[in-house]
Amino acid sequence: MTTDEAPTVAVLPRAGYLAAAVTTGGGRVVDPGTAEVLVWTDPADAAGLAAVLDDHPHLRWVQLPWAGIEPYLDVVRAHAERTWTCGKGVYAEPVAEHALALSLAGLRGIDRYARARRWTAPRGENLLGARVTIVGGGGIAESLLRLLGPFGCEVTVVRRTPEPIAGAARVVAVDALDDALTGAALAVLALPLTAGTEGLIDARRLALLAEGACLVNVARGRHVVTDDLVAALRDGTLGSAGLDVTDPEPLPDGHPLWDLPNVIVTPHTANTEEMAEPLLAARITDNVRRWRAGAPLVGLVDPAAGY
Repeated sequence: MTTDEAPTVAVLPRAGYLAAAVTTGGGRVVDPGTAEVLVWTDPADAAGLAAVLDDHPHLRWVQLPWAGIEPYLDVVRAHAERTWTCGKGVYAEPVAEHALALSLAGLRGIDRYARARRWTAPRGENLLGARVTIVGGGGIAESLLRLLGPFGCEVTVVRRTPEPIAGAARVVAVDALDDALTGAALAVLALPLTAGTEGLIDARRLALLAEGACLVNVARGRHVVTDDLVAALRDGTLGSAGLDVTDPEPLPDGHPLWDLPNVIVTPHTANTEEMAEPLLAARITDNVRRWRAGAPLVGLVDPAAGY
């Protein structure tokens, strides 16, 4: 319901730039005891969030900082009567850009060239006109489809609900994943981590990709069976991999992925703190305005689905 009164918002743990975002959106920053809204800023302190919610049952809407809510899933489900939003879609643009960079590097052999200490034989495949499969149909996929537009790729998107997406040649449901991966030169993982998507990419599915294919993961490391990935990269089943996320994470010193010449690992930096702050602030400003106006919030979480 639209109201002339400023929404009362607690920002915990304190983050000055997010408090400013609340104020810009027409909200009033207060202590949790008198707030109706909680902007939670810690990316992993589930116990701390649960304690705040248990102590303040009057909090009606909770905004989480990142797109992935895995650390908070039990808390979200335990308090499913509240409205929950997360950073879903906030970081799509920088993550999609990073995915494109990893894709080009893998297909073009930049991983091997960067490690070379002598002039080597030519290698590489075109992204131009390539068959591409994006697993996940959210904001990252939408942004990546736009970036892939000039390359003239034939793109298949795999998502839970196979509704059309601009730039995709076809959109299919998850039960068609094998068919979508078969013969693809590039597969990009950009989907939420749930019980049903853990270990989604294993040895069998890696073998479905085209010879010399590139796998890019900007989602979560646990989507991929790491031992199977290492084996496929070693024996040539997979041409290359660009990984912004790994399992385990952080990737330990001495792990085989560090030494494989056809892998680029970036330390979960597709979206850095410097990139994230203004994007998250803009989302919170927008959602506070929407809350005040009684409009639908952006980035709503489905507690049952887990994202």
